Amino acid sequence: MLSFVMLVTSIILAYLIGSFPTSFILARMLKGIDIRDVGSGNAGATNVLRSVGKLPALITLVVDTLKGVLVVTFVAGFFYSFDIDLDYDFYRSFLGLVVVCGHIWSVFLKFKGGKGIATTLGVAIGIAPKILVPSAIMWLVVFATTSYVSLASIIALITFPIVASISGVSIYIILLSVILCAISIYKHKSNIGRLIKGEENKTRIFGKK
Repeated sequence: MLSFVMLVTSIILAYLIGSFPTSFILARMLKGIDIRDVGSGNAGATNVLRSVGKLPALITLVVDTLKGVLVVTFVAGFFYSFDIDLDYDFYRSFLGLVVVCGHIWSVFLKFKGGKGIATTLGVAIGIAPKILVPSAIMWLVVFATTSYVSLASIIALITFPIVASISGVSIYIILLSVILCAISIYKHKSNIGRLIKGEENKTRIFGKK
């Protein structure tokens, strides 16, 4: 009975951690705006960069990434110690999915959050840092050559499950990478439409926007 209670508690906690609205709080505190009503309308680091500033965007990126790391390492490790009768890779992969879903569909933002990229990054860092490297390289290459954050994110997302499937990691981690890839790409559907039309906004980290 205790293990079941701990399992349910860990799932709820993972969702609430993912739901923490970093971008919304910073935009409200610093600019008095609702991040969902400006720019792209996305509650993520890129929109914070465009609408609030570089430092708030960096803070958003770091905090949203740490949400994923925290859940699949400390939260998973702590609650698993209560003899939860599940494979550990399955358990922490499931919590990783929950924390990303919390970020995308935040209970604190009426289920309208970000696209999940930073939190997915945090989950990957916590679960499979080695197979994350090729995806990170692809993101950097695509962004450096195009200045499209969305395109870089999509390519990195596609790369992650491909690398996972040939790296010998647990099948649960492979399934997690496929599911997160599918969810995040779906959340980028409007960006994909703008990319096809040549209307997507470019992001300049250095120099003029």
